[in-house]
Amino acid sequence: MENFTASPEMNQTLGTWTDYSIQYKVISSLLLFVICALGIVGNVMVILVVLTTKHMRTPTNCYLVSLAVADLMVLTAAGLPTITDSIFGSWVFGHYGCLCITYFQYLGINASSCSITAFTIERYIAICHPIKAQFLCTLSRAKKIILFVWAFTSLYCVMWFYLSDIQELVYDNITIITCGYRVSRKFYLPIYFFDFGVFFVVPLLLSAVLYGLIARILFLNPLPSDPKDKKKNGQNDHAVEKKSSCKNSRHSSSTATSRRQVTKMLAVVVILFAVLWMPYRTLVVVNSFLDQAYLDSWFLLFCRICVYLNSAINPVIYNAMSQKFRAAFRKICRCGRKGSEKPTAYSVALTYSAVKDTSMVESTDHFTTELEELTVTDDLLSEQKMMFQDQCVYGKVDFSEA
Repeated sequence: MENFTASPEMNQTLGTWTDYSIQYKVISSLLLFVICALGIVGNVMVILVVLTTKHMRTPTNCYLVSLAVADLMVLTAAGLPTITDSIFGSWVFGHYGCLCITYFQYLGINASSCSITAFTIERYIAICHPIKAQFLCTLSRAKKIILFVWAFTSLYCVMWFYLSDIQELVYDNITIITCGYRVSRKFYLPIYFFDFGVFFVVPLLLSAVLYGLIARILFLNPLPSDPKDKKKNGQNDHAVEKKSSCKNSRHSSSTATSRRQVTKMLAVVVILFAVLWMPYRTLVVVNSFLDQAYLDSWFLLFCRICVYLNSAINPVIYNAMSQKFRAAFRKICRCGRKGSEKPTAYSVALTYSAVKDTSMVESTDHFTTELEELTVTDDLLSEQKMMFQDQCVYGKVDFSEA
């Protein structure tokens, strides 16, 4: 993350060094530690939930795993070193620590921005172009896109190994070691503005346009019907048509609800990304035009807390707005217990996973991109236990219609 230290040509006597106050050290250290600790635990849980739960392995959730890894990188490479900076007021990780930590800071920041852009485009295709989504929004394609995102950002951020270096700031009463830059300000400012445009402005503008189009489809127009359903309805006999009609009615309602749910959740993630990154990005841009940079310690602390809060708050959003994530988080939290009190929930989930994994049309089932297996959650089980003998419920278990 961008440092506000002086450039190498400023290595001269800078007056008298004034250490941070005890109040600042205590407040900053506690806030940063709590945010980083909760963020690390939450993002690790997101990764574990998707990797260990079969019905959670959807293209959208793969992008969320990529975002969780990037957020973990920001919290560990930027958040934790900031705590030591608040306490000691000097860089304590040495030359190679400066190079590696700076590299991983920018890698996490840029990868998170690209991950947000990727799942925004995926949502747009899945909802606004459902026919194309059958072969574009697949799990294998999502993995390839994520691999490309991380390869691109990893190579792009290599330059920070050559731009970063420790430097000595000589004051009248002390010499401070900082992790800064080995080139003058006029060389790294263009890089800042390029990052600001490509990894902040462009993703937000693109997200605003695409979510506007998505909202028009979800909330103003009816959802397009699945072409597979139309084909099957024309081929089945009268008895199967009755069952299919009942199933399709319930499935369409579930699809509409789940699509709105997941889209709202991802839109909140994008909005918070814009709001929480705005103070820091704005400060960098403003300081680029000032002869004397604005470096008030409390305002810098506020900007950094916003950045780390953005990386820590996403798991909270998933838990609050997604029934599937909420149920999966509960399962992870009580992993030491036997959840036998609701066996039906797991039998339904396993049935869906088995059908999805063995289906010959797995790559074309674009419905796996949504959080629509709502019947596997604890919140909906109570409603279905009383009606499980109904034919429509049996029809709703097999979503992929293999």
